[in-house]
Amino acid sequence: MTQNIYDNPDFFAGYSQLPRQVQGLDGAPEWPAIRALLPDMTGKRVVDLGCGFGWASRWFREQGAETVLGLDLSQNMIDRAQADTRDAAITYRIADLDTLDLPEATFDLVYSALTFHYVADFGRLIRMIHRALAPGGDLVFTIEHPIFMAAAHPHWTQDEDGRKTWPVNGYSREGERRTDWFVKGVLKHHRTLATTLNTLVGAGFTLRRIEEFAPTPEQIQAMPELAEELERPMMLLVSAFRR
Repeated sequence: MTQNIYDNPDFFAGYSQLPRQVQGLDGAPEWPAIRALLPDMTGKRVVDLGCGFGWASRWFREQGAETVLGLDLSQNMIDRAQADTRDAAITYRIADLDTLDLPEATFDLVYSALTFHYVADFGRLIRMIHRALAPGGDLVFTIEHPIFMAAAHPHWTQDEDGRKTWPVNGYSREGERRTDWFVKGVLKHHRTLATTLNTLVGAGFTLRRIEEFAPTPEQIQAMPELAEELERPMMLLVSAFRR
């Protein structure tokens, strides 16, 4: 079973104060880049894996999706999503992505934001998603970039010139990584970039586009603290489809 850190009261209290949870999609600097990867939503049957507070699920409906199923392991997340949603075409349920089994050829879009790196068996999940998509269906997801999460102690250091530097070590040793984020021992699963993409190809997906998110000059001007994101990629954005 995936670690359910989001129902830890201390974690949830801190997480709820993040700008992307207070402001929604507008508080996520990567959202414009994600939006560019998404297909036309009109009439789409969508499943949002790791739906959190339901920000994206509601956006899909606003853009014309026919139905949206939001799934999350956390009762806290599902409760908040349901409280903030007034739309009978959006359904929220608790689900563990490590064991999830969706009906075959049921969805036109599978979407997930910053969730798959919590899943131990990525190959099983991707094969299941491929089966759950109708022919021509899309998979769009974001994860923590493998460079960001590979190190045993991921945090900024300084090089000899005093420049911010992000450590990369143990990159080829895939597997568990535990970090302290609001609470100690948050469990994630590191996979190399090659493993991530080759798993998709091996499951039958065709890659459409890959982005290693970096803020735009305009975003940095508005939020100067985003400049450090140019030093290393924090997020990997992936668009693929089932033929």
